Order: sequence, then structure tokens, then C-alpha cells
Amino acid sequence: MAEKEFYLEIDSDPNNLITVEEFVNYFTIELKVKQEKIPGLLLSVTEATTNAIIHANKSNINKKVKIFVNVEDNNKLVIRVKDEGVGFDPSEVPDPTAPENLLKDSGRGLYLMKYYLDDLQYKVTPEGTETILILNL
Repeated sequence: MAEKEFYLEIDSDPNNLITVEEFVNYFTIELKVKQEKIPGLLLSVTEATTNAIIHANKSNINKKVKIFVNVEDNNKLVIRVKDEGVGFDPSEVPDPTAPENLLKDSGRGLYLMKYYLDDLQYKVTPEGTETILILNL
């Protein structure tokens, strides 16, 4: 299979999430991702992008969110969502399934991404944080 790569860059405006959804729909068709994996993948990519826009870039439209997509080792879909924020410690995000957090609005995105993806990694760099979403095809 020829190596296919996809790239999207958006301003940090929540209104751009529709563009991200269209992007995910496009590359999942191009890469022939199994139909049953698409809803969880779509949710994961939009959650990662929402976190980048709101939490990292503070909805500053002068800051960008960059999304890089490629397939590694012929069966691993790797999506890198890069922001221009200062980074965070994932271990400090409260568990949304704990009784005291059930009614809180935050923390569910990371939980859902971990549920739907095969691996979730973070790389904090001086330029921002890279959230790495991995799905076995």
C-alpha cells in the first residue's frame, strides 16, 4: 500500500470543528477504515482538537491546531494533533468515572479517547503539545 499522508491546519476557533469532522470522514474513506471504527475515531479526533483549541490555545484564533495523519507499519493509523499551548499532565485530569466527578463537564474527553483508541500518547515540546492517537486498522 502506498504511503498516504493527510494534513489539516485550523485556527483555534470551535466553529472549525465541522472542518475537522469533514477531514476525518475524508481520510477514513481514503484509508478504508472499517465502518465500525469510524464513530469512535471521529469522537477521539474531535475531542483531541477541542482540547487543543479550548484548553491549550485558549480559543486564540491567532494560534493554530495542526493535524497530521498517516499509516505506520501498514496497520496503525497515527493521528497527531499539535497545539501551541504550554502542555499539561494527563495524570492530573480527574477520573470522570469517580463518583465525585460524575456530574462535572471536564475530563470525559481523555477517558473516551482511551476507550476508543488502541493507544493515546502525549509529547510536550517547547512549541506546544502533541496528542498522538493510535488506532489499529
